[in-house]
Amino acid sequence: MAILNPNDLIEQLNWRYATKEFDASKKIPAETMETLEQALILTPSSFGLQPWKFIVVEDQSVKDQFPAASWNQQQPKDCSHMLVLAARTGYKREDVGDFIDRMAEVRGVTAESLAGYEKFAGGFVDMASDQGWIDAWAQKQVYIALGQLMFAAAALGVDACPMEGIDGAAYDKILGLEGSGYSTVVACPLGYRSEGDKYAMTEKVRFEASDIIDRR
Repeated sequence: MAILNPNDLIEQLNWRYATKEFDASKKIPAETMETLEQALILTPSSFGLQPWKFIVVEDQSVKDQFPAASWNQQQPKDCSHMLVLAARTGYKREDVGDFIDRMAEVRGVTAESLAGYEKFAGGFVDMASDQGWIDAWAQKQVYIALGQLMFAAAALGVDACPMEGIDGAAYDKILGLEGSGYSTVVACPLGYRSEGDKYAMTEKVRFEASDIIDRR
């Protein structure tokens, strides 16, 4: 298995930044986009339950609607691909059953043989539902996927801009998510930076390692 050179990894992370201006004429190649989508699919999640959906928007007429629901930020319109990360709402015990069925299919075992795992994961879901924080749990899982996407994009030389400054309800309406069981959490335009984006060369401001890494 190939391993990234540590220096190359840090170089790519220093190269990335929250892109403010995309070059609308530059499009992500299909193969690269497929790799980014696979990176999203491979994101780890609590119990492996994957309580999310990722909407990839290329249609310009749809992208044009996003700035009005994004504090007039233009990245969603000018990017190559707009990624909207949505969380499952009202995740329930039956959804765990769907995952168990998929696990049985992939691993070539019976669903009955996974009854112990279903009880374990299902018990967690029942508890979170009863205590009223199942949706918050699902939303947190989406942020794991966002981190994976941003890292993968940087590794492939694709620019990205995580965006929380959006109207989730408006996004849901634009994307037809209302009543679907999924709700927008965060967005991430992807593409290639404009040569005119002054922020591309701005020094990152980070605290010293000694300030934020505590060794025990």
